Amino acid sequence: MMQRSRMESEAEEAAEVAERQLRDYPRLLAPIGEKLRELDPRLVMTCARGSSDHAASSAKHLIEIETATPVASHSPSISSIFQTRWRSLERTLFLAISQSGQSPDLVLSAKAARDAGALVVSIVNADASPLAAESWAALPILAGPEESVAATKSYIGSLLAVAHLVAEWTAGSALQEALASSPAALRGAWDMDWSAAVDALDVRDMYVIGRGSTLGIAQETALKFKETCGIHAEAVSAAEVRHGPIAIVTEGFPVLVLVPNDATRESVVSVAAEMAARGARVLAAGAEIEGAVNLSTVPDLHPAIAPAACMMSVYRMIARLSTARGLDPDAPPHLRKVTETR
Repeated sequence: MMQRSRMESEAEEAAEVAERQLRDYPRLLAPIGEKLRELDPRLVMTCARGSSDHAASSAKHLIEIETATPVASHSPSISSIFQTRWRSLERTLFLAISQSGQSPDLVLSAKAARDAGALVVSIVNADASPLAAESWAALPILAGPEESVAATKSYIGSLLAVAHLVAEWTAGSALQEALASSPAALRGAWDMDWSAAVDALDVRDMYVIGRGSTLGIAQETALKFKETCGIHAEAVSAAEVRHGPIAIVTEGFPVLVLVPNDATRESVVSVAAEMAARGARVLAAGAEIEGAVNLSTVPDLHPAIAPAACMMSVYRMIARLSTARGLDPDAPPHLRKVTETR
């Protein structure tokens, strides 16, 4: 039997991360939730890079849906290179997400936001970090050490941490109940058989399509295809694909569609069905599409939990695809575990 990569082993540990969060977060989140309810932010700014920025994309969607608070993505170079001093960020939640909490541009951005009056909250995997030091509160992801260059359990943990934060902020019982079932949901997704995707993706270029609650994980999936499989994958919103990108979806063009379990579901299914009818090589996760390779997902999950569960199946498939292509998913070329930008 082929030895498993660290990437695959670490991804499987995400269910344990979910259990640790359920155990420790009630104590850690109580003062953060109280502060957010007191502040009642008018704006949320997210700040992140790489996989963490994909978690921030998911955070934007969930925060806007659950709190009706607008969310904007902060470009760290505005603070680090251009050294912009904000006029005022009062009643703003500045939410920074990072695995290491070490990148200088994120640290400088957090400081600039704090100096302008924002409430800085960071979600980090490191026990102590420069980013945490610049934050009013730092919520640990609790993923533990992650040796593979490709982030897996820390990304899934970030998604769940955001959901816990929003649930505490809003005292949302439905979201809290969904989070209680997250370890079982993740384990169920891990057991799904996506070997058909490994067989189908002997490709150089492809799209990964999502929308709503799955757009952030489409971005993360495309990144992992690039990092570990040498596939030029582009994440595209199902709402945008007809605005140009669909022009190159000809017969045999590979597309992985991550169908959301939310109000955008019907529109994503429609796009997937259209591309399959054109002869594209469509792989669909979360819906049965005629003419597609249909990949199983855990049914009836809350839209805030379903993306994290789906990533369990995605990561397992991608780790195996990387190995099948003769690559090492644990050591992608030209990459380091901790990337420091300014």
